[in-house]
Amino acid sequence: MTSLLRSLSRSFSVGLLLAAGALSTAQAQVPQPPEVAARSYLLVDLTTNQTLAERDADAPSDPASLTKLMTAYVVFNALRDKKLALEQTLSVSMRAWEERKGGGSLMFIDTTMTPTVDELLKGMIVQSGNDASVALAEAVGGTLDQFVGMMNRQAQAWGLKNTAFKNVTGLTEPGHKSTARDLSVIASHIIRDYPKEYAYYSMKEFKYNNIAQPNRNLLLRRDPTVDGMKTGYTEAAGYCLIASAQREFPNLGAGGTGGGPRRLLSVVLNTTSMEARASESQKLLNWGYQAFETVRLFEVNKAVTTVPVWKGKTDQAQLGANGALFVTMPKGEGGKLQTKIERADPLVAPLTQGQRVGTIKVTTAAGTAVTEVPLVVLQPVEAAGIFGRAWDAIRLWIK
Repeated sequence: MTSLLRSLSRSFSVGLLLAAGALSTAQAQVPQPPEVAARSYLLVDLTTNQTLAERDADAPSDPASLTKLMTAYVVFNALRDKKLALEQTLSVSMRAWEERKGGGSLMFIDTTMTPTVDELLKGMIVQSGNDASVALAEAVGGTLDQFVGMMNRQAQAWGLKNTAFKNVTGLTEPGHKSTARDLSVIASHIIRDYPKEYAYYSMKEFKYNNIAQPNRNLLLRRDPTVDGMKTGYTEAAGYCLIASAQREFPNLGAGGTGGGPRRLLSVVLNTTSMEARASESQKLLNWGYQAFETVRLFEVNKAVTTVPVWKGKTDQAQLGANGALFVTMPKGEGGKLQTKIERADPLVAPLTQGQRVGTIKVTTAAGTAVTEVPLVVLQPVEAAGIFGRAWDAIRLWIK
């Protein structure tokens, strides 16, 4: 059973470039998701940070090789901080080579090889190589234990209370766990924080040492809008897949002009086969695009209203949202949204850029609250000189 209705009424969050608000919508308007043959699943619109559908998204699960998303993120941090370089070669330890004994996926590196960081990333992401994961973790953390500590500290920094890592590969181990929701957070951070590195997840095949292996994400070959991201399998976890797609949307509704990309992320855990995890993910992604529309409510740095200012060098101030605002609504509802502004009056200079002076409230035509975001000053207004301020003080007193 889906918990979409509960999710929408409880915490249907709306993405703003620098702020977010709580969204609720009438239950009668919420599209019902398809039946999904997975123990738990989640579908998120990353354009607006809204959860569109979920089931048991907070239930602890064995993440299998989805673990390697966090392994990769920590390595990407090291690259950003210049602790590693893509062209840097690394030695392969006996510990990395011994992953051959574990029965998991491999890049097939050995102790005589010196692969580059770039090659190891491809081996870990495309081939899901446990040996590549260990080699990268040792290079960044010094030891596997220290690297796992880095993974867990990052999870804690993001507030992932249902996630704990015990290893860098995802092999089943007591206490090694995550959830569909937590995994979606890790995946979304890779997409947003490291868009260039995210391209690794779109590679359909990688060949190393004359051994070519395909990416096990079948959707990369079936749906041209799918550009990532990671598969996983263990006996305990079943067949798992996190998939992300980006498609153009018409940008209908209040204030929207032109089109733009809309990205969805699906997480399916514990399905019965490679085919099942692909087909159930495709089902969720298609439904998310077909049942919902994304509306651009406000443009970046575009005034929502212009209002009088007292005691300023200029007599007007431009007010708007603190960034572009997008909302995902059930299809057909986006064009019915209405906005209402509540603000302080009078506005008295000086006013600084980004200063909050009120609230923008968005509702449906029936008055149902959709979201509210801060109303801020878009351009600063300096205080007038002593005579201008005195004159406006008199006018305000008379008013």
